[in-house]
This record gives sequence, C-alpha cells and structure tokens, in this order.
Amino acid sequence: MSKKYYSLLLIQASNMMNLKSLWIFLNAKGIESIHAAIELKDVQTVLHDDEKSAAYMPNAILEKLDPHDYDLLVIPGGTVNADQLRMDENAIKIIQSFTNDKKPIAAICHGPWALINAERVKDKNLTSFKSIRLDLENAGANWLDEEVHRCNTGGWVLITSRNPDDIPAFNNAILQELA
Repeated sequence: MSKKYYSLLLIQASNMMNLKSLWIFLNAKGIESIHAAIELKDVQTVLHDDEKSAAYMPNAILEKLDPHDYDLLVIPGGTVNADQLRMDENAIKIIQSFTNDKKPIAAICHGPWALINAERVKDKNLTSFKSIRLDLENAGANWLDEEVHRCNTGGWVLITSRNPDDIPAFNNAILQELA
C-alpha cells in the first residue's frame, strides 16, 4: 500500500476476536489505527459477550477526536460495544461526520447497531449479527445474510459482516476499499 492511511476504531467494549484481529490486520497492512473510546480508561474485552478477556487502554477519547484526520471508521462488534456507542453523542457525531464527508465505514457483528442512532442506515444494504436484523430493518436498512457486503448507497461506502467467522473476508474488503 503506497499511501498512508489512518483508521479510527471506535471501541468501548468489544469481542476480543474482533478487536485483536482487526487491530493486528490493519497495522500489519500499514494502516495506522487509533483505538478511541468514550473515556480514557481500560476497555474490557470479552469472549462471547460474557467471559472477560484482556483490557486495553485507548489511544484517544471520542470527544477530543477530529474525524477529518482519519480515512476509515471501523466499528468492531460485541453487543456491549455497539450498545454503548449508539448512546454516546460523540460517537454519533463521528459516524455522521464520516458519512457527510463520504468516507468509508466498516462495521462487523453488532457494530451496525451504532449506525441506527446516527440515522445512517436508511436504504443501505448491509449485513450484521442476526439478532439486530429487525432493528436495522425497522430503521430502513435492507438486511442481507452475507459474509461481507459493500454498499455505496447514499454516496458513502459501508462495509459490513455478520460475525467473527467473517473477519478474513471483512478485512479483505477493507483493504480493497483503501487500495
């Protein structure tokens, strides 16, 4: 990859597999990634939403970030992560800024849930963890059961995947988007 890219990972609490796989992959490909959270304190990761795993200190807090400094927004999965982010005013503003600026967003598992509160799923074709399908459809999205889906409806790209099993395809779709 010849150009230097910067990704912003919104992580308040996350599935350990989502976080580690995404972080390692992006950095290995030369995409400098910033872990941002609501507060500057350890973010607890979990296995399967209920078993505690490692905790990670974020690099930045959401209220201090300028979304214009980043090329890609990544919203990892995990029920708690998406639920907390969708209720945070700064996370919503960051999502809206990315879509307004026509920058790509990638969300996996429960990550697309945060897009509902940002009012950015209407008419988007996307996939997610199956338990939030109805929420997404009620917000105007067209839900698909696919390993990875890329949608550019509305003039901005949204890359989505269903669950941790889809991480390799999700990672490749992100890389293709930035190529």
